[in-house]
Amino acid sequence: MLALHWQVNVIAPEGFFGELLAGPVARSGVVARAARFHAAAAAAGAELVFTRFTVPAGEGELVRNTEFMRAVGEAQESFRPDAPGAALVPELAGQPGLVVDNQKLSGLAGNDLATWLRDRGVGTLFLTGVATDLTVEQTARHATDLGFQVHVVTDCTAAAEEATHRASLAALARTTAGNRTAAEALAACR
Repeated sequence: MLALHWQVNVIAPEGFFGELLAGPVARSGVVARAARFHAAAAAAGAELVFTRFTVPAGEGELVRNTEFMRAVGEAQESFRPDAPGAALVPELAGQPGLVVDNQKLSGLAGNDLATWLRDRGVGTLFLTGVATDLTVEQTARHATDLGFQVHVVTDCTAAAEEATHRASLAALARTTAGNRTAAEALAACR
């Protein structure tokens, strides 16, 4: 179970991307659904891994090759691992699981998470997170290319615009092992 970018900077009003994502995320109710799903999956024995987009001093592996990455680079102090914006949102912060930081859109890039998962015999990944068209889509495609069976949990993801969210999910249904609802994913975990 990969829980992608459930952090203050991404989805809280005071976060760096709050102006873009906080409203749509709040209206969608995705945080509460994801919290319930993560808790139920963990209770069923699934490993839960949270990824955070952070920028350590010296920029780590941040590459300023897109408008998105340049903006983050300019605001990197708010993305430091110990900055308030890097924290998981309160609704998810208390959930058990590994927390992995990186400076890439894919939760599997710039870290050893794929190896860590394989070493534990994990071959199937269920993805939750914000934003569907950014980290979720990038991670899903990357994980698929690495040989994982990837399922995006459709009701535990959100984007800035509903039409973008739907389009991303439609593309992911074709390029991964198929999307699942939280109920379908939980049934597969049991």
